[in-house]
Amino acid sequence: MKPEWTGVYPAITTKFNESGELDLPSFLKNIEFQVESGVSGVIIGGSLGESSTLTMREKFRLVQSLQSCRAKVPIVLNIAESSTERAIEAASHAEAEGADGLMLLPPLLYKADPDETVDFFKEVAASTSLPILLYNNPVDYKIEITIDMFRKLQDVPNIEAVKESTRDVTNVIRMRNAFGSRFRIMGGVDTLCLESLMLGVDGLVAGLVCAFPKETVALYKLARAGRFDEAVRLYQWFMPLLELDIHPKLVQYIKLAEVYTRLGTEHVRAPRKKISGEERIKITELIENAIANRPDLPVFEAL
Repeated sequence: MKPEWTGVYPAITTKFNESGELDLPSFLKNIEFQVESGVSGVIIGGSLGESSTLTMREKFRLVQSLQSCRAKVPIVLNIAESSTERAIEAASHAEAEGADGLMLLPPLLYKADPDETVDFFKEVAASTSLPILLYNNPVDYKIEITIDMFRKLQDVPNIEAVKESTRDVTNVIRMRNAFGSRFRIMGGVDTLCLESLMLGVDGLVAGLVCAFPKETVALYKLARAGRFDEAVRLYQWFMPLLELDIHPKLVQYIKLAEVYTRLGTEHVRAPRKKISGEERIKITELIENAIANRPDLPVFEAL
C-alpha cells in the first residue's frame, strides 16, 4: 500500500526479549493494535526503534514480519546511514524486502554541507522507486533541510514528504508559502503536534502513539475536524506523557509506557539500560497518573 503521508504514523519501538534478540510476537501485537486504533501507516527502524543497534538484516526481518499488515497500512522503513553507498544499498533492497516507503535521514556523523546533503538525497532517491519522507531534525542530527534545499529537491518525484522536527512550527507556514502542496508535511514533535495540526500539517509521525494509539488518533481527528476545544482538553491530559518523547531516554520511557498499556516490553539494547531508582519512580508515577485519569474519547462517525 502506497503511503499517502496523512493521518498518524507511529515511529514504532523495536521489541526485544531478555537475550536482546528481536521479539517479533510482541512487535506484531503492538502494530496490530495500532492498526485497529486507526493509524494510517507505520515507520520502523527509526531512532525510537533503536535504529543504531539494529543490523540491516534485522531491519529487513521487521519489514518481512509485517507483510500481513500491508493491505491495511503502508510499511515505511527508516534509513539512517553515514555514507551514501550504504544508504543506497539499503534503499535499493528495501522494496524487494516488502517496504512500501522510506523515511530518509541526512548523512549521520559527518555534518554535510547543503550541497552534499542535497546530492545525498538525490542519489538515494534515484536508487529506488519507493516514495520518500525526509526527516528534518537539526536538533538531534545537526543538519537542517532548508527551504533553499527543498527547492533543489522539488523536481525529484519520489521525495514526497517531510517529517518536520525543527521545533519551529512556523516552518510549516514557510513550507506552504514556498511549495504549496508539493510536499506533504508530517508533524514530528509530540509536544508540538496540536500546534502543527492547527497550522495545517497533513499528519503526524508520533512517539507516544506506541503506547497510546487511540488517544493520538483522536487528537488528530479532532484537530482535522476543527473541534479545537475538545482537542485542547485531550492535549492537556496528554502533555506530560508527550514530554517523554523529547528526552534523551525517550526509548526507555516510551517502552515503559508500553508495558503499562500492555503493548510492549521494556527490554532495550546496550548501551541503553532500563531506568531505575528515583528516575523510574518519577516516570512510573507520571504514567500511572495518566492512565488513572485517562479521558473518554469522542465518537467520530461524523468525521
